[in-house]
Amino acid sequence: VDLRKDRVCSSNSTWCLLAGDGQSEQKIVIILKTHKTASSTVLNMLYRFGEERNLRFALPLGYQLRYPLPFNAHRVKGYRGPRATEFHIMGNHMRFNKPEVEKVMPADTFYFSIIRDPVALAESSFAYYKEVAPAFRKAKGLGDFVDDPNKYYDPRLCNNHYARNLLWFDFGMDNNANFSVELAQHGEAMIRQTFRLILVSEYFDESMILLRHALCWPLDAVVSFSLNARQQKSGSNSREKLRQWNALDWYLYKTFNRTFWEDIDKFGRAQMEQEVALLRMRREILGRVCLKDGGKPVEAYRIRDKNIRPFQCGVVKILGYELQPGLDNATRTA
Repeated sequence: VDLRKDRVCSSNSTWCLLAGDGQSEQKIVIILKTHKTASSTVLNMLYRFGEERNLRFALPLGYQLRYPLPFNAHRVKGYRGPRATEFHIMGNHMRFNKPEVEKVMPADTFYFSIIRDPVALAESSFAYYKEVAPAFRKAKGLGDFVDDPNKYYDPRLCNNHYARNLLWFDFGMDNNANFSVELAQHGEAMIRQTFRLILVSEYFDESMILLRHALCWPLDAVVSFSLNARQQKSGSNSREKLRQWNALDWYLYKTFNRTFWEDIDKFGRAQMEQEVALLRMRREILGRVCLKDGGKPVEAYRIRDKNIRPFQCGVVKILGYELQPGLDNATRTA
């Protein structure tokens, strides 16, 4: 499997966002790693890209980047003052705080993030953070919580941010604020001012195509196997209640989902279909070559290599992959 193919960037000026010749890889990148949105899969791509090119990562001193407190530059390993050290990639969980981020990252950093339908996000968050968020811990199930969230939810308690407007919180805003169109539009404007691309979890492959062209990255830089996949999904018949409870997140999702499809229209629907098909073909090939059972996810205990067992959290088992035995060193590294 040749992992060095396809290094040509789109000639579409809308999607090659870099200054200069329009063919250079963007190597200074931030993903705001939102929770339960497939962001771990995206961050793994950034790690892979940066490691292959010997780039410098802005990593946390301890666990995550001070999360859930607002990001502070001094929590970055190796930080020695505003832009004293050149960092290329930052992506661990943080609560976004732009003035502090700008102390760490260069002025020409490409900011992007990823969002998810707040109904699906709430279902995943409940399963993953059931024992972490007091509001979830008190409820028998997600249905009980949604039927009367104020019975369980206390905004003053640590980690209850996982239970309401989690996207809004991760973007650095007050997740307990009362919804108003004016407030929602203000939050939208703040995001648009900084973030050049907002991806959508439900359309992950299309998102990767937009991302790779925005960054002028080769196709194989965005080929991935899903990380942190759950064994099962909790069923919820309370979609409208979840949207009301997470009204600020629902506004963001509707707004940036609409922008996402406008971007795809600019890119070209036919071109998008072709590139998504190619991306899926590459993923399938790599799955057959590198993974046992053609890439079928398995429970963590079945994975012999402890280094690639997925971290377990919450009430639902997180699946991972077993590598094919007998791989040559180059393929195993890839």
